[in-house]
Amino acid sequence: MKKLISLTILAVSATAGAQAFNNLHLGLTGGYAGGLSGEVFVHAPNVIGPVGVKVGVAYTRPSDSINDASPELPGLSGPGETFGAAKQAGRATESGSQTVVSIDGTYGLGEVAPGIDTLVYGGVRYGMFRANEEYGSGRTTTYSSSSFGLGAGAMASYALTGNLSLVGDLGADYFFNSAINVNATKTDGTSYSDRYDTSDGSYAENGARFIRPGTNFKARIGVKYMF
Repeated sequence: MKKLISLTILAVSATAGAQAFNNLHLGLTGGYAGGLSGEVFVHAPNVIGPVGVKVGVAYTRPSDSINDASPELPGLSGPGETFGAAKQAGRATESGSQTVVSIDGTYGLGEVAPGIDTLVYGGVRYGMFRANEEYGSGRTTTYSSSSFGLGAGAMASYALTGNLSLVGDLGADYFFNSAINVNATKTDGTSYSDRYDTSDGSYAENGARFIRPGTNFKARIGVKYMF
């Protein structure tokens, strides 16, 4: 993960070096992308005419990580109980995280209104998704998956000072199916790990339980600084 982020930042820095780092943007935005979400990005605009390069890293705490309609894990309740019922009864909790690295080409549209600059972008994504379900009995299960994807969107910025701007970001990302890793600890303290490839007969069952973005819509607002 750290190596991937370092390489992408070095890539955009090298591209921006052709401009002697003129007009390089560093931004920070926050909002919603399937949950409370934030992103930091570096943007080198006008590398070739109106075309630029943007690299970002986003982190999201999803609003839902385990499908409430999924059955509660065996041995913890009577037949027919769901994970949602276990949560309501206080027997279970859930948590999760989504980290997405993005590399985009950008196209500047210029001023659409006095002081408001806009651009559109599109590129590739690499998402790292994780979810945990925990029971007071000591039983825990962690699901994780890493997926490639595609994304596109639009950004608008409004200059607050000479170098600081307010920025808004609207877009959508799509992630392809990928293998799911499951690490579980039973009530007796023993643990096991499984991996389910997309061709595995149990893939659909685990994929339905572990909530990951297929198509993920995002809306964030923040600031960017121009160097």
